Amino acid sequence: MTTPATDATNFGDATSSAEVVEPQDDKRWLGLAVIAIAQLMVVLDASIVNIALPSAQADLGIDDANRQWIVTAYTLAFGGLLLLGGRIADYIGRKKAFIIGLIGFAGASALGGFATTQEMLFAARGLQGAFAALLAPAALALITVTFVEPRERAKAFGVYGAIAGGGAALGLILGGILTEYASWHWCLLVNVPVAIIALILAIPLIKESRAEGDRRYDIPGAITSTLGLVFLVYGFTKAVDSWTAPETLFFIGLGILLLVAFVLIELKTSHPLLPMRVVLDRNRGGSFLTSLLVGVALFGMFLFLTIYMQGTLGYSALKSGFAFLPFSAGIIFAAGLASKLLPRFGPRPVMAVGLAMSTVGMAWLTTLGMDSSYVTHILPSELLLSIGMGLTFVPLSSTALTGVEPHDAGVASAMVNTTQQVGGSLGTALLNTIAASAAAAFVVANGVGSIAEAQVVGYTDAFKVGAVIMAVAFVVTVTMINAKPAPEDATATPAHIG
Repeated sequence: MTTPATDATNFGDATSSAEVVEPQDDKRWLGLAVIAIAQLMVVLDASIVNIALPSAQADLGIDDANRQWIVTAYTLAFGGLLLLGGRIADYIGRKKAFIIGLIGFAGASALGGFATTQEMLFAARGLQGAFAALLAPAALALITVTFVEPRERAKAFGVYGAIAGGGAALGLILGGILTEYASWHWCLLVNVPVAIIALILAIPLIKESRAEGDRRYDIPGAITSTLGLVFLVYGFTKAVDSWTAPETLFFIGLGILLLVAFVLIELKTSHPLLPMRVVLDRNRGGSFLTSLLVGVALFGMFLFLTIYMQGTLGYSALKSGFAFLPFSAGIIFAAGLASKLLPRFGPRPVMAVGLAMSTVGMAWLTTLGMDSSYVTHILPSELLLSIGMGLTFVPLSSTALTGVEPHDAGVASAMVNTTQQVGGSLGTALLNTIAASAAAAFVVANGVGSIAEAQVVGYTDAFKVGAVIMAVAFVVTVTMINAKPAPEDATATPAHIG
């Protein structure tokens, strides 16, 4: 799904005038169209796969404990490699990285589309995430260095943001159509022709640019952070059997140790993947922590609400797609409203209201039963969550850049998407484990005849934890964010969660 996420700031440290594409170039707007096509592909992929997930799970015989890897494999690779992907794009050239990302994303999509086993699908989703981590920052950087005049840059990012918002809604409908009238495989295969079109157009229309100066990579940081997240998520997955089992504790402990090692590396290395000064500022740190917590709750919500609508209420894939449309509409509406409120009130009040609404919306989902009404249960929660998220992410994106040095602006922008993806990975694994454990316990207590009811109990238990996490995000915002209103906050522009 989409949220307004990042400011029109380049990933990496690539803002010198020597690397800016000439503003007189008549191909700039055609180049923007190519970038928008690639952005549409990534956004479509996220929402299409959400709708196709129950069908893919049933077709490949994926059990409830492992179904979260359809989402998590992607978000882990994307979030874990996004900062490194931005650096690679800066150093090897943004156009080259963009093209490699397109080719890789198309190949991974084809692999997933032809998947015949769960392992093949999970691997394909991880590859998609890895290439998206190269494609997304390259696309943002190309816009930033191509459109240097503020008004034109605002228009360019307006197009980019509109694609993000509209693309998610299109993906919901397209995912429903493809799943219902073709198969879930086409929800991945559809990326291939889109990528080919973008590739053919990118070669003549997009100009190359790259960062100058120090081009060393923080490989130890990339390895420890990514493996740390993988082991932590895997530990959460194993916890469906027992939270105290030696295997569960081993992987969770190993993940934590590797993440601690990542922080220590970043504090000592001369070319950190994530400079600690970026996250230790009170406002920026509060924004990143809020983004992480929201990612934990939000990604889990999409997983369980999709499965609930199709598995419990018997909605078709297409009907589920339409049922999610109010969420996209609410995000778009609230993002525009937040942009107007932000200069007047500052980030904290706007974010606080948004997170309070989101907490209530998540709590509303805990009332779902075997035959709950869409109008009285699902729709109100969707509207509360979507409007709350729109009010949250615009000021969050702006606050994430408060007082940041120009050299660190790209990293600060990237961290918003990174924390969302990492939060989504951890949250999907954690909440899926909670849901599966609760369902299993309910069956043990009530017999095998209660399986359908047990699944709903699992979903609502996950929503309860999601509501608590949203409430914690509210507390973080109120206690940590203290940035003052500033007219330039109004320039925050929408981007996507891949």
